[in-house]
Amino acid sequence: MKKLILSIAIISSAFAFGQKKDTNAQLQEANKAAMDAYNAKNYAVAAPKFLEVYNLLKTNGQDDKVYMYYAGLNYALANNVDEAIKIYTELINSGYTGVQTNYTAKEKKSGQVATYDKGTWEMLKKSADYSDFKTEQTPSVEPDLYETLSTLLLNAKKNDEAVAVIEKGLAKFPNNAKLKDFQSTAYYQSGNTDKFVATLKEQLAKNPNDATNWYNLGVMQSKNPATAADAEVSFKKAIELKPDFANAYQNLVYSVIGEDDKAVAEINTLRKTKPDDATKLIEARKERFNKALPYAENWYKALPNDVNAVTMLKEIYSITKNQAKMAEMKAKEAELQGKAK
Repeated sequence: MKKLILSIAIISSAFAFGQKKDTNAQLQEANKAAMDAYNAKNYAVAAPKFLEVYNLLKTNGQDDKVYMYYAGLNYALANNVDEAIKIYTELINSGYTGVQTNYTAKEKKSGQVATYDKGTWEMLKKSADYSDFKTEQTPSVEPDLYETLSTLLLNAKKNDEAVAVIEKGLAKFPNNAKLKDFQSTAYYQSGNTDKFVATLKEQLAKNPNDATNWYNLGVMQSKNPATAADAEVSFKKAIELKPDFANAYQNLVYSVIGEDDKAVAEINTLRKTKPDDATKLIEARKERFNKALPYAENWYKALPNDVNAVTMLKEIYSITKNQAKMAEMKAKEAELQGKAK
């Protein structure tokens, strides 16, 4: 989430409510309380105060949603997810972009540059005491609205809602990298694996050097026996791009070995009735473990204190008849298990 920049005070209120002293005082008081709370990083207090400023302005004919935006940002920073989601949803649905024009002028006597509402700025042009009249348009915050709301919804496990918001955002900002990443996560968390895989492939077509996306694609491919070979290719690509990618080595080991429990059960079933067939399966199993060995060693190299890596390497050394290495890993396994107690 982007850092808040809240340096805007209510410049126009004193002029807009010049004949309503009670309302103006309430407005200035709420704004000061909001700013003070924000500057003190007391976001839980700042959020409703900014919302109060927004509502006061709206009641008096000024629907300035920048203060609703500030309220949403502070609710998000305060981890009040429900309120933040509510505000961001309303801002997006209202078409709010945050684009506004700032009007500045310099007081000749003090040399200070200040921001004014448009009416006051136009009026000051007639005064000889001011110069350097400038206007500046602020950038749109609309992409940030979609990014932040998507994050909030995903964190709240509201995955279907997140998918809808992300797709809506990408329709407006098709090249937004963050929304593309969020889309993959949303599809995965919502169980839409086909769209998740399609999104990963689309992203890899645009950026084939993303090791994480190759890894994620490999994970999804490894879940389907029909694409198991493709999974190996994806994991290897991830490792090629990121040589210390421990999770990729781990999954590559599992992909190469396959369903070992099932293989062992089949061997045991055939031992008595079809010993020759059992021997063939034993050799094929040993070949798979030999193929997995270098990946397991690299997994261990990347995470030498991971007991899962040590145990797997111990088992592979046992099956491939490397007794010295098996003993080494057995001792390492006992050491790590002892530390864990």
